[in-house]
Amino acid sequence: MAGPSRLPYIRLGLMVAAIVAATPALSADANNGERLAHRWCEACHLVSATQRSATDQVPPFGSIAKIPGFDAAKIALFLLDPHPKMPNMGLSRTEAADLAAYIVTLK
Repeated sequence: MAGPSRLPYIRLGLMVAAIVAATPALSADANNGERLAHRWCEACHLVSATQRSATDQVPPFGSIAKIPGFDAAKIALFLLDPHPKMPNMGLSRTEAADLAAYIVTLK
């Protein structure tokens, strides 16, 4: 059993673990993000260098990644509440973080 002097450290450790577990960007999977990009995004966006065609009405993912002040967390949040011209993909928070992590790899 933990003594009273260890209790603050145990609480601190539990708080840190809860924050890390609740922050999908820290554990985002760019490989899964790439799969999601090909599934949901490549009909409009250029999502990879190997893609042959996309519409010129939307920015390529590489351009999005190079926007000054680009932040994966902001993109993930945007993906959870897309604007009217984007289809509602119904991404989970984890999927949105994964997709944002993939976009970051294109800088």
